[in-house]
Amino acid sequence: MKIKGKVFKFGDDIDTDIIIPAKYLNTTDRKILAEHCMEPADPGFPEKVKAGDIIVAGKHFGSGSSREHAPIAIKAAGIRLVIAKSFARIFYRNAFNTGLPLLECEAASKEIKTGDRLEVNLESGTIFNKRSRKQYQAKPVPEFMLDLIKHNGLVAYLKKQVRSKK
Repeated sequence: MKIKGKVFKFGDDIDTDIIIPAKYLNTTDRKILAEHCMEPADPGFPEKVKAGDIIVAGKHFGSGSSREHAPIAIKAAGIRLVIAKSFARIFYRNAFNTGLPLLECEAASKEIKTGDRLEVNLESGTIFNKRSRKQYQAKPVPEFMLDLIKHNGLVAYLKKQVRSKK
């Protein structure tokens, strides 16, 4: 599975209140979640993002509460992948459950800049920066997690499994 996109760079400790502020948790409307994604860190973010773009961040991305709204808002905004030095464990699982792929790569999180264009292979974990011509190696996404992504999340994956057993 290959992903190409433009980078939006954020720093360390981007918690779920930054990803989607708590005042928007009373909705499951993906359009509203997308309109307020990353608002505290970059109020213009939703207008700048194009479908297929990539977030690169520092350590502890997704820390805070265990809300699924956070990865849903990121996906709804058009982000196709998040690369960070590290992720909060509950955010990591929620992201894959909603079909949002993540890669951990310290070097990429330090060196990649906003506006860079990346080509990423999730199976191999390779990240290629077209601007700097530098390649990074992240831990590849496990096959089961790739299946979740291909099916757009855990619920769709399980529905397919149930249908195939009938």
